[in-house]
Amino acid sequence: MDSLPVYHGAISKETGEKLLGAAGRDGSYLIRNSESLPGVYCLCVLHQGFVYTYRLHQVEGGSWAAETTPGVEKRLFRKVKNLIAAYQKPGQGIAMPLLYPVTAQNNYAFKDKRENNPQTYQI
Repeated sequence: MDSLPVYHGAISKETGEKLLGAAGRDGSYLIRNSESLPGVYCLCVLHQGFVYTYRLHQVEGGSWAAETTPGVEKRLFRKVKNLIAAYQKPGQGIAMPLLYPVTAQNNYAFKDKRENNPQTYQI
C-alpha cells in the first residue's frame, strides 16, 4: 500500500475530508487507514461536496475487495492499483468514478489534530 501515491497512511477521517475538500473537484480520491478497523483501509471519494468512504480489505488468498453499494457484486483484485483502475470507470457501485488522485506528496495548510500524527499540511 505504501507505494501508492494516493495512500496517506494514518490520517484522520477529518483530515482526509479536508484534503479532498481542498482538491475541490468531484472524483478526487485518496486512501487512508481505517480509524476503527485495524488492517482495513478507506477509499474516500469527493462527490457534490460530500466524501463517500468505502472500506478496502484483503480477503483469503490475498486479493483486495471494496465494500461498495449493496447489491453490487463483490469484485476481487490482486493489487490495489488494479482496484483503483477498475473504479475509474463509471457504474462500478461507488458514488462516482475515481478521476483525480490526491497524492500524499501534495502540501496542505492545516494540522492533523490527532496526537499520533502531528504532520502539518500546506495549501
